Amino acid sequence: MMIGRGCIISTLPQKEDDGDYVSGGCKSEDGKLSCGYSSFRGKRASMEDFYDVKMSNINGNTVCLFGIFDGHGGSRAAEYLKQHLFENLMKHPQFMTDTKLAISETYKKTDSEFLDAEKDTCRDDGSTASTAILVQNHLYVANVGDSRAVVSKAGKAIPLSEDQKPNRSDERKRIESAGGVVMWAGTWRVGGVLAMSRAFGNRMLKQFVVAEPEIQELEVNMELELIVLASDGLWDVVPNEDAVSIARAEEEPESAAKKLIETAFTRGSADNITCIVVKFNHAKVESGAPQLDSEHTEDTKLHQDKSEEVEGKKPEVKQEQLKSNAVHDQKTETELPRETKDSPAHSAGEK
Repeated sequence: MMIGRGCIISTLPQKEDDGDYVSGGCKSEDGKLSCGYSSFRGKRASMEDFYDVKMSNINGNTVCLFGIFDGHGGSRAAEYLKQHLFENLMKHPQFMTDTKLAISETYKKTDSEFLDAEKDTCRDDGSTASTAILVQNHLYVANVGDSRAVVSKAGKAIPLSEDQKPNRSDERKRIESAGGVVMWAGTWRVGGVLAMSRAFGNRMLKQFVVAEPEIQELEVNMELELIVLASDGLWDVVPNEDAVSIARAEEEPESAAKKLIETAFTRGSADNITCIVVKFNHAKVESGAPQLDSEHTEDTKLHQDKSEEVEGKKPEVKQEQLKSNAVHDQKTETELPRETKDSPAHSAGEK
């Protein structure tokens, strides 16, 4: 899809088995950044985690977008975010010049569009969004819900998002000021129902459960080693420091993402588990726009979209899309695949 003049968009390839467990990765052409991801249904009967990665060049500027979307009460909201959030963001007229404003406005707009699309249905599901947006040498981490982003800076684990829970004093005050109620029902919940204070979707609680992201910005410098984005299926059992330590110990980000998923499952995570690891290689010299790592494209069917006309012109645009990562099956087997020659680990919730 055409996003702007001179924009090339790539999405990561995917290796997939039966939908229970997937992993893969990509890297920028200049070698300065590499990304790996892993997603596992775990002990849940269905998969409600989605993820998205886009690496682009907009008018000569490097742009990378990474997102984890953890659905609750169903998968539709998370799937919608995967399909629309980053595309909407890159279409924002101030995306390159005022990225924070673009993020805030786009996230609220996408939430409104999702609710409108679902108005004639009986569904009322929602989703988190833990996203990292790299624009040149600035990294913006935007969070809605209780998924999390943690960076390793000079070897130290630093959370760049704070879980948005109803018992956070500032969030509780905001909810109660809007007329809502925070009560204990196994854990602190908005209206005794939802265990997070911000989310996309959740029409019945929308007055209190907003999709306004909390945004952190930092400069990408020599101290910034990596970033870990994950759903709470990982963070519920893996502390920030452990996640960074595991990710730093693996040379390849895909291996790091798989190791984190395996660690969370071994430690008893009962949720879907999805993780993205991005590693920065500051020794590389920039040589061009980022593109897919050919190592991960051999067995993946990629589809090229048609270019859309923008401002009366049709510049050359390429986009490669992958199948949806969330395959909803009814299998009950929950054993994490072993890394054998034929296993997905080798080759590739309801709140």
